[in-house]
Amino acid sequence: MTSRLIAILFLAVLAAPAWSQSTSEAAPAADAANASEAAPEKILVVGQRPGPGLWKVSKGDHVMWVFGTYGPLPKGMEWRSQQVEAILAQSQEYLTPPSAGASVGFFRGLTLLPHVIGLKKNPDGARLKDLLPADVYARWEVLKAKYIGDDDGIERERPLFAAEQLFRSGLTHAGLSNGSEVYAAIEKIVKKNNIKKTPTGIKLEISDPRQMIKDYKKSTLDDVACFAKTLDRLETDIDAMRVRANAWAKGDLAVIEKLDYTDRETACGNAIRNAEFVKSKPEFRDMEARMQEAWLAAVDKSMAANASTFAIVPLHKLLDPKGMMAALQARGYTVERPE
Repeated sequence: MTSRLIAILFLAVLAAPAWSQSTSEAAPAADAANASEAAPEKILVVGQRPGPGLWKVSKGDHVMWVFGTYGPLPKGMEWRSQQVEAILAQSQEYLTPPSAGASVGFFRGLTLLPHVIGLKKNPDGARLKDLLPADVYARWEVLKAKYIGDDDGIERERPLFAAEQLFRSGLTHAGLSNGSEVYAAIEKIVKKNNIKKTPTGIKLEISDPRQMIKDYKKSTLDDVACFAKTLDRLETDIDAMRVRANAWAKGDLAVIEKLDYTDRETACGNAIRNAEFVKSKPEFRDMEARMQEAWLAAVDKSMAANASTFAIVPLHKLLDPKGMMAALQARGYTVERPE
């Protein structure tokens, strides 16, 4: 329980952003124009959908197939890909997505419980109205009424946490989900076929989690930018998110690549990454690079040992010209993009 709460605290640092699909920034006006041009796509797809095709990574006669996951996706969509099922069933090893996590142990975690209470609250009982610029708070009130309703408790939460709740509520209202059903379906195939499952994530050893939580509670986060960009996304990007969700479901990568948006995830991640209580901890440095290197090392080992390997990676990491696929090419692998 406690380790999960700690993971939530460092959401933007520890995890590849579940909702992020692009690392580039674009003006909200441009996003709105793109969404408007794609107006016929606003109706969310329903029924069974395959998602995009597979990236093929090869060296000699050894092959790895990589599936790009995405979120948000249409709520209620049934994902099924016969290509994925067939290839995964014939593979010898399955690599989990790159990730990072912290664990403090069960008994040690019990000693932290008293310190976890109030984790989401602002220091000194401050309310959002006290911390946000007046124009930003006015926008928040409109979106809160639309997506959350009457909830006075959220007014005492740090902007980072209030923004996350608002964003998820807004996606639900728009008929979108986080796409976890795709992960669940793949895990089910892996289990059914007794395929070797290899975690690729890195573990963070927090030397003094109790003190870290205390430092966090006393700290001030620069999370107003995160909050404002969350409002931007919900005000200008809902239609474009629907378009991207439909495009993923139909396997249309070209549409996804054309639709960038205000980079909320970077702003929210920076609110934690740039906080003093994190910057002083060496275990949190260079996390993206360390996660990628751990994943690449797992790929090297699996492809050397197996004729066929299967991996899932967030789509934005595959589309990034400096991301996973570029790194594999630099290591001597042949990479073929799906048609």
